[in-house]
Amino acid sequence: MAFDSLPARDVPLTDAALAQVFTEARTRNGWTDRPVPTELLHRLYDLTKFGPTAVNNTPARLVFVTSPEARARLVPLMSEGNQAKTAQAPVTVILGYDMNFHDHLPHLFPHAPGARDWFGEETGRRESAFRNSSLQGGYFLLAARALGLDVGPMSGFDPASVKAEFFPDGDIEPNFIINLGYGNDDNLFPRSPRLTFDEAAKIV
Repeated sequence: MAFDSLPARDVPLTDAALAQVFTEARTRNGWTDRPVPTELLHRLYDLTKFGPTAVNNTPARLVFVTSPEARARLVPLMSEGNQAKTAQAPVTVILGYDMNFHDHLPHLFPHAPGARDWFGEETGRRESAFRNSSLQGGYFLLAARALGLDVGPMSGFDPASVKAEFFPDGDIEPNFIINLGYGNDDNLFPRSPRLTFDEAAKIV
């Protein structure tokens, strides 16, 4: 079947688009001083929010660190190897997960009026919040690249201190942190190998 006869949602992205999002994209450790407009951050979230999560629970909560004052609060909480690049990036995003995500389910998942009660037990709620916020983090990275931004996700930070500093109210836990902006080639490692299909997958 010719691609031009397929419905729009079934037409693959161009090779150039796939390269931008996947095959040629790199995790950046160095950043230019080109600013990221606030409007672009809104657009980035508005793309990310459409990624699927379990019962549309969307537990991710984002803090966009852009001001010098907020960055000065964050940088000391990063691991030593992540401090310099976090100080340099124009935007750093703290991606957390809301342990009270289930309170929003009457609005977010109206198809099942009792959905909030499915998450009454804290251990299961935490597992769902962590898993689905991680999914949303992946959507965020791909959406950022699709919008022409570079990303540098990190897990090296002090979670308890980040929570106290940036999520002091409510029950939000930090998941991971993302530097965001327009990267340069500073400290850019050669691309690491990936597992082949046969090494990582099987069809049964």
